[in-house]
Amino acid sequence: MKLFSSVHDVDDINALVKEALTLKQHPFSNSHLGKNKTIALVFMNPSLRTRISTQKAAQNLGMNAMVLNIDKEGWALELQDGAVMNGTTVEHIREAAAVMGEYADIIGLRSFPGLVDRELDYSEDIFNKFVKYCGVPVVSLESATRHPLQSLADLVTIEELKTKARPKVVLTWAPHVKALPQAVPNSFAEWMCRADVDFTIAHPKGYELNPEFTHGATIVHDQETALQDADFIYVKNWSAYEPYGKVLGNFEDWLLTNERLKITNDAKVMHCLPVRRNVELSDEILDGPNSAVVHEAGNRVWAAQAVLKRMLEELD
Repeated sequence: MKLFSSVHDVDDINALVKEALTLKQHPFSNSHLGKNKTIALVFMNPSLRTRISTQKAAQNLGMNAMVLNIDKEGWALELQDGAVMNGTTVEHIREAAAVMGEYADIIGLRSFPGLVDRELDYSEDIFNKFVKYCGVPVVSLESATRHPLQSLADLVTIEELKTKARPKVVLTWAPHVKALPQAVPNSFAEWMCRADVDFTIAHPKGYELNPEFTHGATIVHDQETALQDADFIYVKNWSAYEPYGKVLGNFEDWLLTNERLKITNDAKVMHCLPVRRNVELSDEILDGPNSAVVHEAGNRVWAAQAVLKRMLEELD
């Protein structure tokens, strides 16, 4: 594996999930693979779980890990080809990515969308230029439109906790105080549509995701209808795809509570974190027995380790 940017980079997602679960049981069994290898984790935006989990995964595999918060510690990057750099940018992405490729065997990159220009965000311009110029394998630590390591960890969590062969999984929109990217719900939908689950998306009218990511899902506009007999509930806010990046209404009544869990199959509740308590999810859910958010976050290590293991195997 030379690139991990979406579910489309994985031939067999079930095999990758099983590999992650095996690594969870034997975290240091492949530590020889990363000996004398280095990963550079490059963040253009904040991170907690992605940074620490990927760093730990790399170390479990015997790798050295370097972390660069390029938005705070690096030079201001120029992204446009042919730019006359007589303004605020100091270094072009061509040289920056290429130099990082000289220092690292694998690069992980995080870059959020601007939520202003949909065409630009969905072109994945920044991520694709890093891939083009760095010359080494690249793993997405979240891009403008997807968060594949999160989605893999989500699927690992569902596989671990499911009580029947084909569980019902619901992705439900949640309120928030500001416009958020579509990357996590896009990616989760894309992976669930490939997985052996009964998948439903619930959101208020106007919050439709790009249909490129939701083909095969059942889509409804009533949360209670969606939650009926659900085994897993994935809670996440996102801004509108059209008009792009906009908040169309707060819909505070979409806050998930224990009362609504009563119509589910004692569903486990998931969230990628960070979560705004009593805005996106109630305290009673997060602190209750149905919450799987910390368990899910823990699985970020094994998802990352499974991907990095495959990349290292190809380097050898």
